[in-house]
Amino acid sequence: MAEKIRINLRSFDYRVVDKAAADVVNAAKHSGSFVCGPIPMPTKIERVTVNRSPHVDKKSMDQFEVRTHHRLIVIKEATPQTVDDLKKLNLSAGVEASIDL
Repeated sequence: MAEKIRINLRSFDYRVVDKAAADVVNAAKHSGSFVCGPIPMPTKIERVTVNRSPHVDKKSMDQFEVRTHHRLIVIKEATPQTVDDLKKLNLSAGVEASIDL
């Protein structure tokens, strides 16, 4: 069985990603595995600047940004029960999870 499982969680809302991370940690601890995390990774900020009007107000611009929040969870000494519990876990909508074995 895999000794270490790394789970990356991403979301645009930090509350949703924190709740999903807490659910993953509780499921892993319930099955008897050792858990490191959730570790907050740097927030990725994407900024876009657009013109308000293409003709008269050419110098007037709006700025928009999208923030992507990341959490890393490392599960050491994973058991087959841990993997089964993680497969059964339903994460909230808007959370992207990637698992590295």
